[in-house]
Amino acid sequence: MRELDPLTFLVAESLFRGDLKKRPKAAKTSAGRRARKIVSDENVCLLLLAHGSKDPRWCAPFERISLELQKELGPSRVRLAYMEFMRPNLVDVVYECVQQRTLNLRLLPLFMAVGAHLASDIPEQVADVRRQFPEISLEILPPVGEDARMMQLVEQIAIEAATE
Repeated sequence: MRELDPLTFLVAESLFRGDLKKRPKAAKTSAGRRARKIVSDENVCLLLLAHGSKDPRWCAPFERISLELQKELGPSRVRLAYMEFMRPNLVDVVYECVQQRTLNLRLLPLFMAVGAHLASDIPEQVADVRRQFPEISLEILPPVGEDARMMQLVEQIAIEAATE
């Protein structure tokens, strides 16, 4: 069975953090199995939200994360949106979900910390989406950078870079 890379696993695990805490340790034998088991409701879609850039090369890592999660969770269960400069944006992705009758959405910001975008821009975009699509349920999750495991991973990478 193929293992998820650490960043992709962190994204999947962060999405369903509450479900993981309820699972027995025996169910957590590999990242791939964990990612599949924690997604039980087919009507839930994870919306990965990245900032966006004018440089198209910038999106490559986010597209890789999205594709890996789609392989594990299903192509209709994971969508990637960009906050600005690139498409699809949040409205585009929510529209696709509504067309597929997927109305329970969880927005995972692929940001390292809360700043102006997370404090005001994203809530404004979410409010706009809710006005356009009142039938959806949309939960904004904490940014991946606030997860203690992400900080540990960054520290580990930095230590390896400093000692090599």
